[in-house]
Amino acid sequence: MVILKHELKQNKSAFIIWTAAIGFFILACIFLYPEMKNEMDEATKVFSKMGNFSAAFGMDRLNFGTLIGFYTIECGNILGIGGAFFAAIMGITALMKEEKERTAEFLYTHPISRKRVVTEKLLAVLLIIVFMNVIIFLLAVISIAAIHEDILWKEMLLYHGALFMMQLEIAGICFGISAFISRSGIGIGIGVTAGFYFLNLITNISDKVDFLKYITPYGYTDGADIVNDKSIDIPCLIIGLIFMVIGIIAAYLKYMKKDLKA
Repeated sequence: MVILKHELKQNKSAFIIWTAAIGFFILACIFLYPEMKNEMDEATKVFSKMGNFSAAFGMDRLNFGTLIGFYTIECGNILGIGGAFFAAIMGITALMKEEKERTAEFLYTHPISRKRVVTEKLLAVLLIIVFMNVIIFLLAVISIAAIHEDILWKEMLLYHGALFMMQLEIAGICFGISAFISRSGIGIGIGVTAGFYFLNLITNISDKVDFLKYITPYGYTDGADIVNDKSIDIPCLIIGLIFMVIGIIAAYLKYMKKDLKA
């Protein structure tokens, strides 16, 4: 587990910065809620009449006057975008950095198989994402309790669970891409994530392209659907997991035979 420990140590600063930033903005939103609560009913009426803009973000199907409605729009977007970008960065840099930083020659002079390298790097990405989500979920729950609001455990767990799975899917896809590149791929990871996000906005606006929700991992993280139905879209989730597995398998297959640059 030497590589796993090294990866966790190497990504410690990024983990702290991203977790602290996302956690801070979520805390800020939650603590702002009591001040804005009395104005939320009027805001709900306004947003429900904003047509495609409201539909794109699911604001036409949520009640801003409730904490869970406010939370899924405000805090959900922070974690949904920030968490996904972080997962993409972790995935896209995992395998290609040995070539970029020219440490591949040193690494492979040791008695260690490529399969083990890929496995431990993948496990490191998984653990980092798990740690971030656990910390942020605990911060959110503690903050909600601090403002004396009821915690809707089922909705919170389902919503955070969906966001966590979405991050794993993006990380898996980017992990697969990482095996095919040897230079900085952060822009590619962020671009893939942003593309998925905008596909979801298009899906929310028009029923004619409803099939796109099966392509983007944001399709099963729609806060309005989760809160109203109290469930995750399982078909979308299963397809997302398939994409994640394909990305991981591609990483193994490519990295096993890749001509690594020293």
